[in-house]
Amino acid sequence: MKYKVLIVCLGNICRSPLAAGLLNFAAEAKGLADHLEIDSAGTNSNHIGQAPDPRSQTVAANHGFVLTHEGRQIDEEDLDYFDEILVMDDSIHQAVMAIAKTAKQKSKVRLITEYDPRKDKLNEVVDPYHMELEQFEEMYEQLWYCCMGFLRQAR
Repeated sequence: MKYKVLIVCLGNICRSPLAAGLLNFAAEAKGLADHLEIDSAGTNSNHIGQAPDPRSQTVAANHGFVLTHEGRQIDEEDLDYFDEILVMDDSIHQAVMAIAKTAKQKSKVRLITEYDPRKDKLNEVVDPYHMELEQFEEMYEQLWYCCMGFLRQAR
């Protein structure tokens, strides 16, 4: 039985698809892909059906993987289906908690940065949507630490 993880950001075109792609790529490299089901979603509906932001796609390609995700919005069914919901920041946490109806659903929601093992870590993954490619690379680095921390715990 696979452990199911949903990664959530605002629009599901920058942070969460990059994190999900990275986590899938790293899980495969570590021989853990058969044990995980990883997806991503956004809290708003602005980008449903859209491909990831071209800058996220460029960063993924620079690091050896391809993003094929189409934007979608999280719903209450996701909170029942997935074992863990990893969110990018406090505002996303609040938005997901607002659709969570049960204590069990709420217990699944946590900040992805909780998995970042660095002592000087940031407590959120900043949304680079209005920024340059350099900030997307910085986001990737932060997500790399979060994803590696998650996989260490998943073993």
